[in-house]
Amino acid sequence: MIVAFSLIGSLGALIGAGALFAFPSLHVRLKMPLLAYAVGTLLGGAFIGLLPNAIEHGDAKTVLLTTLAGIIAFFLLEKILHLPHVHSQAEDHPVIHPAGSMILVGDAFHNFVDGVVIATAFLISTPLGAITALAVVAHEIPQELGDFTILIHSGWERRRAYWMNFLSATTAIPGALIAYGARGFIQPYLPFLLAISASSFLYIAMTDIAPILHHEVEPRKSALQVICLLFGIATMMLLHQLFARIG
Repeated sequence: MIVAFSLIGSLGALIGAGALFAFPSLHVRLKMPLLAYAVGTLLGGAFIGLLPNAIEHGDAKTVLLTTLAGIIAFFLLEKILHLPHVHSQAEDHPVIHPAGSMILVGDAFHNFVDGVVIATAFLISTPLGAITALAVVAHEIPQELGDFTILIHSGWERRRAYWMNFLSATTAIPGALIAYGARGFIQPYLPFLLAISASSFLYIAMTDIAPILHHEVEPRKSALQVICLLFGIATMMLLHQLFARIG
C-alpha cells in the first residue's frame, strides 16, 4: 500500500506535466488556482494530520520545537543547495540550460523526501498515510506544471522534458521503501519524523508557493485564490474524517 500511494505522487507528476504537454494554454489558466489549492492541502495536511498525530504519540513541546527546527533546516538546505524550486515557476523569462538539470536534481531529492514522509505517516496509521499522500499529490501537480515549463525554457525538447520530469518524480518510491525497511529503527522516532514532515509541508506552502500567489493583485483572481486555498484545507478535513471512519 505504501508503494501504491507513493506511485500516486509520480502519477501527479505525469498528469501535471502531461496536461501542459497536451494543452499548453492550461498552464496560464490553472497555475495560480492550483498553487492556492496546494497551499491549502499542505497546511491542512500539516495541521489536521501530521502534527496532531505527532503530538498524540509524543511530547507536545518537543514536537513543536522539532517542527521549528525542521523549518529552519529546510531554509538552510535551500540556501546551501541554491536549487530552483517552486518559486522559479513565477518567472516568465527564459532561463539558461543548466537550470533544467538543476530543477530535475532538486525535484528528485524533494520527491525522495516525499516518499519518506508518506511511509512515515503510514507507519502511524493507514488514514494518516492516505491523507498525507493525497496532500503530496495536490502540490505535485502544480509544481510539475511549472517544472515542465522551466525545462522547455531551458531548451529541452518537449518529449524528453516530459519523461525526465516523470522519472525525477519516481524517486518517491525508493524513499518510501527505505523508510519502511528501516521501520524497526525509526519507530521510536516517529513523532519527530512526523514533525519534520509537517515542517516540510509548512515550509513549501509558506515560502515556496505562497509568495507566488501574492504576485496576483487583481481582486477577482485574488478572491479565487482564497477560495481555492480554503477548499484545499476543507479537502484535507473531509479526507481525514472519511479515512478515520474507514480505518
